[in-house]
Formats: sequence, structure tokens, C-alpha cells
Amino acid sequence: MILAAGRGERMRPLTDETPKPMLEVRGRPLIEWHILHLREAGFTDIVVNVSWLKEKLIVFLGDGSRFGVNVTVCEEPPGALETAGGIANALAHLGERFVVVNGDTWTNFDFGTLREHPGDGMLAHLVLVPNPPHHPGGDFVLDAGFVRAEGEPRLTFSGIGAYHRELFAGLPPGAHKLAPLLRAAMARGRVSGELHEGVWSDVGTPQRLAELNGRD
Repeated sequence: MILAAGRGERMRPLTDETPKPMLEVRGRPLIEWHILHLREAGFTDIVVNVSWLKEKLIVFLGDGSRFGVNVTVCEEPPGALETAGGIANALAHLGERFVVVNGDTWTNFDFGTLREHPGDGMLAHLVLVPNPPHHPGGDFVLDAGFVRAEGEPRLTFSGIGAYHRELFAGLPPGAHKLAPLLRAAMARGRVSGELHEGVWSDVGTPQRLAELNGRD
């Protein structure tokens, strides 16, 4: 699943007319890079949630055939449903275990390594990265293959993860953040993780987008 429903407030005015995942990096929209990388890793059934400027994303994605994949679009109401709410809204189109990636990231992470995650008894497997300059405090701790909510040193959640549908069981319809669900699962020792030290960027501001495109 590619998360593509957000408004992209920090990217304005670029996102006033263009959905954030359709902003171009090195000649291709961000979401197209994700689709191609997922396809290369063997993922051919892809769900995309949409809300802001959803018509443009729907037209661009089509049924996915021009990218060599099958795309299912899940529409959300204005304002979207946050991460957990969006995933829960799409569960009917997802399997028992599935991979999720934020549509506004740029990375060379090998999604194929997530095929066997989350493992037995785990509800989630998170890909963490070294803290970028704009997020020095990090999010979570990687401790012997498990992800913890507290401790040091802290790392940043990349927006890439593999999940078991049980994590979202019983979540009522509506907008819900992912972090509370993850923290509850961490407290029970049911979140694993890994560190990715390769290419990764949260394309959250016009400046970061320009840097990726080789401009000052």
C-alpha cells in the first residue's frame, strides 16, 4: 500500500495544484518511483489511498497496467483518515500481511526484504533510518531486533513498514493515527525492526525536493 492521501501543507504552494506524491524527483513522480521499486521487488498488487486532488492521482494511476502492476484506489473523505485510519479503510484489499510506504519519501530501500515480515507473533516490522537534520530527536529505539518506544539512541521511522492486519483489528471507522497503535504493540513486544542506512529522504519541504533534484 502506498499512502497518498495527505494534503502536503508544508509543500505549499507546490501542492496547491499537484498531489504531493506526484511531485517529480529526477524526472518521475515520487509515487511512480515507489510503484517501479515495488514491482522490481515482486509486489504487483498495489493499493493507493487518495483524498487531496484525488482525481489527478486516479487518472495518473489508472489500473496500474502501464506500470506493469495492478492498482486499486481507495478514496477517502476530504481531510483524509490519517495513517492508521487510511490503512484500516483499505483492509478489504490487503492480505493478512502487507507492506506500506509513505508516498512522499524517496529511497533505495529493497522492499523485497519485507516479504517475510512481520514474523510469527509480530504485529509490525518497521524500517528505521538515522535521524535527519530536521528530525534530530528521532521516533523509536531499535533494540536487538525489536522496536521500543522509549530509550536511547533514537532513530527515525522511515514511513516504510510491514504489518499484520491484526494490528488494526477493532479500529472503528474514521481518522486514526498510527503511532498509538504501534506504541501499544511495542509495549507487548510485538514490533520488530531494522536499520536502513542507504538512501532515504522525507520529501517534506520545497527545499528538500529541490535538493533531491540537484538544485539549491
